[in-house]
Amino acid sequence: MKRKFFPVIAGVLMISGFISPVVSNGQKTLIKKYLTELPLGRPVNDGLLQKYRMIAVYTNMDLYGKFMSKTKVSGDYTRGLAGDSASWKNVFISGSQIYDEPFSQGVRQDYMENYRYIPSPEMLKEESFRNFPSSPENIFARNLIWDMFSFEIFAWTYCDSLKINKTYVLPDITGQFDMADIGKYSHNKIMLTWRGISEVNNELCAVLEFNAIDNRIEMNMAQIKTKGTEQYWGTILISLKTKNIEHAVMYGGTIQEIEVNGLKDKFLVKTIRELEVNKIQ
Repeated sequence: MKRKFFPVIAGVLMISGFISPVVSNGQKTLIKKYLTELPLGRPVNDGLLQKYRMIAVYTNMDLYGKFMSKTKVSGDYTRGLAGDSASWKNVFISGSQIYDEPFSQGVRQDYMENYRYIPSPEMLKEESFRNFPSSPENIFARNLIWDMFSFEIFAWTYCDSLKINKTYVLPDITGQFDMADIGKYSHNKIMLTWRGISEVNNELCAVLEFNAIDNRIEMNMAQIKTKGTEQYWGTILISLKTKNIEHAVMYGGTIQEIEVNGLKDKFLVKTIRELEVNKIQ
């Protein structure tokens, strides 16, 4: 009889509300500790290299969803080198015109092997890519650089302005800018939201969501010209302890009018992009 007494009393106390304040106080402590503010600034360059693998898949379709072709781009990114520089290696590009065909390893992009730079707005200038080939495929390699830079900007620049579940419109990334002399890009607006906390790689992480819609894109290269719109969105997980990016994904879609030298007619292409960044060190 004594063994049953405490569970019965505990049940009565829980129903009557005597235990609920303890739970409530625990929730308040949790919110105050983890959901009030984000750690500010960039990760400290402590000599420990942070290495990531980025994989992006582009799927091309007509406006009715009929498959046309696909491309896979992968590369290894290292951050934390001397002088706050970063580098890429093992960048491969492969393609296929069969929807369910596995990607081959692809072609190594030798110009990207140990390509080193300081992540900054300078990477939007033509001089940063003077050793890149002139073929249209090099836009995929440039996108690796620009996408990783975007993740880092979203992760570290606006933490002092983010409140849990409150959407923040980035004030300083709007309007048109040049893409290293191969085209122009115009953001409508970018929205960033701190959604909560999660765990990855044994790290407690802040979950940031971003999205940007109705952006205009126009490219003008030697062999191809395009004009259209793009939408993209994604999630970044940032360690609350180290501020390092632990994981990131991005999804996007473009609809573009394509003009290729040698072809009489222009045509429309819808491209779906799926991108993932995983930490490998």
